[in-house]
Amino acid sequence: MAVYTQVSPADLSALLARYDVGTPRACKGIAEGVENSNFLVETSRGQFILTLYENRVDVSDLPFFIDLVGHLANAGLPVPAFIADTSGQTVQTVAGRPACLIAFLNGISPDRPTAQQAHAVGTALGHMHAAWASFKGTRANSLDRAGWRALAERCDRADLEAINDGLAVRIDEELALADAQWPETLPHAPIHADLFPDNVLMLDGAVTGIIDFYFACHDIRAYDLAVTHAAWCFAPDGTGFDAEVSRALICGYRESFGLSDAEIAALPMLARGACLRFLLTRAYDWIATPADAMVTRKDPMAFLRRLDFYRMIMDGAYENVFAVS
Repeated sequence: MAVYTQVSPADLSALLARYDVGTPRACKGIAEGVENSNFLVETSRGQFILTLYENRVDVSDLPFFIDLVGHLANAGLPVPAFIADTSGQTVQTVAGRPACLIAFLNGISPDRPTAQQAHAVGTALGHMHAAWASFKGTRANSLDRAGWRALAERCDRADLEAINDGLAVRIDEELALADAQWPETLPHAPIHADLFPDNVLMLDGAVTGIIDFYFACHDIRAYDLAVTHAAWCFAPDGTGFDAEVSRALICGYRESFGLSDAEIAALPMLARGACLRFLLTRAYDWIATPADAMVTRKDPMAFLRRLDFYRMIMDGAYENVFAVS
């Protein structure tokens, strides 16, 4: 979440007049994240999230995201509903941007996850995958291996080197490895693809909300677990791998959905690819984010450090942490 586009009081009042949600009382920009412009809106009837979709989200993808989340909601999972106005329209235009009003969910995103929280999230991810087994919609992953290469090409090599010496060459090497060893034959299915701690809300160790489905797509199902593992099992700077959190996350997922031997064997490569994906998007955002944007840039190197951990697993210098009995 972030704020690139401001919403005036007049724009907000005009938007809310189309809904049966009460009159506006407050609207505050949310600074976390880097993708869209987000606001916490308070009305006489409660709290809501207003999201304005910036350039990285294609408006033609919004029906997929809305249907995907609706499918999970119908299965009883804790996801935020997209709210339709009194004429039944869900996607609006606010300040020149496509926008949606979304239900507010209670809960707090964990700062440094515990094993209990990780087990709950692994379980929730498994339940999502089980619910999506009957979902018919599809969307290609815009940040697959071809997308990674395109992002790398959009980053000036000198700018990459300014982030860290040797980063451009290292990215080249990782792209080549992914092309050679990506386990494309594993089962494909809908995935969240961005299940970081700040996209999960929790209370008393239980998951109360899973949010931000704007990278959801159809791809290798086990890649979703690999992304989640990379996001949950390290300190924010990419150091301090937590083996207890790792075991809890994997056990929660296996108990609620299951993992094949082929998926377990491929997870270090999938996790290495996940780290490359976030290294590249963070590097691009680090280089391209406007100086006046209300957004906190995230350190790309935090994911190179994670990538190095998974490389050690593939090199045999560390046990395969995914092979939990």
